[in-house]
Amino acid sequence: MKHQTAFTASHHQAAKVGQQILDAGGTASEAMVAAAAMIAVQYPHMNSIGGDGFWLIAKKGHTPIAVDACGAAARHINVDEYRAQGDELPDSGGIAAMTMAGTVSGWHKALKIDSSDMSLQTILGPAIEAAQSGITVTQSLVNASEKTFARLSSLGAFSEIFLPEQRTLQVGDVVRNPALANALQTLANNGLDDFYRGELAKSMARELAAQGSPLRLEDFHQHHAKVMTPLSVNTSKGKLYNFDAPTQGVASLLILAIYDKLVSGKSVSDQSVSKNNLGAQELSELDHIHLLVEATKQAFIIRDQVVCDEEYLKAPLRDWLSDEVIERCASDISIETAKPWPHIAEPGDTIWMGASDQYGTMVSFIQSIYWEFGCGVVLPETGVLWNVRGKSFSLDSAHHNVLAPNKKPFHTLNPAYAELNDGSRMSYGTMGGEGQPQTQACLFSRFHYQGKGLEESVAMPRWLLGRTWGDSTNNLRLEKSLYQQFGQALEARGHDVTYVDDNNELMGHAGAIVLDAQGSASATNDPRSDGTYLLGEHND
Repeated sequence: MKHQTAFTASHHQAAKVGQQILDAGGTASEAMVAAAAMIAVQYPHMNSIGGDGFWLIAKKGHTPIAVDACGAAARHINVDEYRAQGDELPDSGGIAAMTMAGTVSGWHKALKIDSSDMSLQTILGPAIEAAQSGITVTQSLVNASEKTFARLSSLGAFSEIFLPEQRTLQVGDVVRNPALANALQTLANNGLDDFYRGELAKSMARELAAQGSPLRLEDFHQHHAKVMTPLSVNTSKGKLYNFDAPTQGVASLLILAIYDKLVSGKSVSDQSVSKNNLGAQELSELDHIHLLVEATKQAFIIRDQVVCDEEYLKAPLRDWLSDEVIERCASDISIETAKPWPHIAEPGDTIWMGASDQYGTMVSFIQSIYWEFGCGVVLPETGVLWNVRGKSFSLDSAHHNVLAPNKKPFHTLNPAYAELNDGSRMSYGTMGGEGQPQTQACLFSRFHYQGKGLEESVAMPRWLLGRTWGDSTNNLRLEKSLYQQFGQALEARGHDVTYVDDNNELMGHAGAIVLDAQGSASATNDPRSDGTYLLGEHND
């Protein structure tokens, strides 16, 4: 059976390129690499080929494959030198460029797993052209430019590309990066592994060292993407998949598993909602928000205690997805009262994209440089903007996520995928750092528990528990129209509530593709982004 194709992305040019590859007979992974290259050009504040990536590749009838394409800290990093500079790790400049960029290795691995042998020139060609001719600046890019000006304006190569005439970007500006176009062309000519073991690697290692980075050519040579088994959890709706360590995928699964336990009628404590015999369809929107927020708190408490590089885990993360743990978390939730919340949130800037090809393969993919524009280091010879993922390490020697040589940092990135009891399959996700698990739970629960349409499930007003970068509060933020409806009632239950404008980028750029049992696709993107979704023809 030939399946209907679909692609969704947070930038319309990336979605267009991805769907073009699908229309030409390419696989979901080929389409995703094309879109990943394009969105690295179009959305440089959110992601870059100097960042990291994570994949879930789900071929029909097979267990999904996870691809870990995140980089580790430099092999010879001197942690004491960082401690001597203060309690906080640096957020800009070469010294902050301390972890290897893994995303291109993920492209390479994904194409080995799922390819029609389409040429790299065909796949990367649109991104090469866009970098050469220039991109048109959108409001999202303007917002990031204004937010990062004080942090990054002193970095020369960054300013040359992203701060014309030493001013912040404006809507309609054209940003060109011909050096990046040449780097992508080199990858098309020489193969993606050139990024780590070819001329590009030599160039980037030399320039990183010159800017004060601890990364060296040896770090490029030793890096490889890793194929893994994803985490999974069974719920009343079906089986949900997400990424293992070092990501917060376990938290995303826990939120939905706890919520499912609360509303599916399974046994939980006397304090839980199931005592009241309420199912998901009967829950009020107020209860829906309250229970998901409380499930988020339970999941984040576990996440912050255990998630780090898989080599440093004290126990497998799958142990935290047991019925016993889920039951305990659900039992600690009251339908009437919010749990106090002093949690310190993680910032993050990321893109998520989804694809479904004619063969029924679905891809959930995420790519990031952590904070807006990463550490601001642009390598002049290649135009590559480097990530600041090392910022999520700790300098506390007793912390499970302490900085160490060749260690992977904690990642907020987590692509999601589900196989439902009705035979449908769903690829979904979002950008948004701390908000990723929350937005995933919001859109999934609206669609599968409340029966709302896919587009409505993403577009409706959302919430975010936790602070944003540069803000010391840890409250529950609702988009304004949601706050006007439920803010007072949530406060009465003990939530510390405030609001932001509707359609706020703070709430993430979510998207989803659903493929039904007959091979028909539906998709959506987020009105908070510059994205779109596209569907191929379906004649079967």
